[in-house]
Amino acid sequence: MPSGQQPLASAHAAKHPTTHAGGPTGRRTNTQEKTLKNLRATSVLAAGLGISFLLTSCTPTPPAQPSPPSTPSATSSTPSPSTSRSEEPAGQAAPTGTPRVISSGLEAPWSVVFRDGTALVSERDSARILELADDGSSRVLGTVPGVAGSGEGGLLGLAVDELGRLYVYSTGAGENRIQRFDVTGTPGSLALGEAVTILDGIDSASYHDGGRLAFGPDGMLYATVGDAGQAGKAQDVDSLVGKILRMTPDGSVPNDNPFAGSLVYSYGHRNPQGLAWAQDGTMFATEFGQNTWDELNIITAGANYGWPTVEGIEEAEGFTNPVQQWTPDVASPSGMTHIDGTLFIANLRGSVLRAVPVADPATFTDHYAGEYGRIRDVTVSPDGELWFLTNNTDGRGTPGPEDDRILGVDLGSQ
Repeated sequence: MPSGQQPLASAHAAKHPTTHAGGPTGRRTNTQEKTLKNLRATSVLAAGLGISFLLTSCTPTPPAQPSPPSTPSATSSTPSPSTSRSEEPAGQAAPTGTPRVISSGLEAPWSVVFRDGTALVSERDSARILELADDGSSRVLGTVPGVAGSGEGGLLGLAVDELGRLYVYSTGAGENRIQRFDVTGTPGSLALGEAVTILDGIDSASYHDGGRLAFGPDGMLYATVGDAGQAGKAQDVDSLVGKILRMTPDGSVPNDNPFAGSLVYSYGHRNPQGLAWAQDGTMFATEFGQNTWDELNIITAGANYGWPTVEGIEEAEGFTNPVQQWTPDVASPSGMTHIDGTLFIANLRGSVLRAVPVADPATFTDHYAGEYGRIRDVTVSPDGELWFLTNNTDGRGTPGPEDDRILGVDLGSQ
């Protein structure tokens, strides 16, 4: 961490979640301000579905300029992040109780998704896709052919479409690619069909490969692509690196993409990771920064998120600021999911499960800080349990005897 900067949050007590106000004041685009205003509108209750969305009635204001934490003073031209406490809006989803072990003994797992109620897990280095049984045991559903990644590359994100087809983001020989597989058989004996490549030729490297896949509420497939160590290309809309891509399930360009004939949906990203959508369709993405700020962004079509010109919140024309930022030592935000008005974010270096209310995305609450090590992904199971995936065997963590694991915890309201 550069000299003179203070971390956004210090270590937290293991079993006592803490709530924080957001980062420093910064300029937002008009579109982003309108989005935040809508998110803070009057509370709506979808009683028939049992889903409530808590939104405050006040008009949006930029996060307040914070006071530095009680550590030795330092000066910096970069604003210090906040460590002040704030009450999270009542009624947001929150973990309750002690997480239970769903599955253990996984090797550098990266993504977990559900197909017809069956959990599927990708392992980055082995290129295996695992099928989990109800008792947590696993079997190899198949091995993705041609995976040749090193470092941060390998078998990465998974997604399942409404037809039950499996989409896979992986690093091949000199490229990243997205492939689709039919899945045959029944639970307990599922098998991987032949690969259909829907996008290839994406620049790859041993770091900054992005790799997350997710279907949006519009039925389109979204993919996060890192800059592959070529930071300048993040600003080039003719390049796919440093972007969030949007495509049809067959890999073609949707007619309403912001750049004609291009899969690029947003640009100026360093290494975007998690993707999630709020109930109203607002799209969020997490992003690994370099040395200064990790980010939570609201993603809008055609927007430029600044990398490598800016990192985090800065006064710079033409760039969209994050709604929240953290220093990498307390974050490294990876996978993300949304449920009942709350974004849950898996954090690697921060070793914490972070909850951000959609109604007030400049605040957060931490859960299980330091208890389970690095956390790579988080999702919601078909029965509503929150699952999170540890990543201590990826070469950067300290594995325990059962690592890596998937843990599950019930959700309540707070």
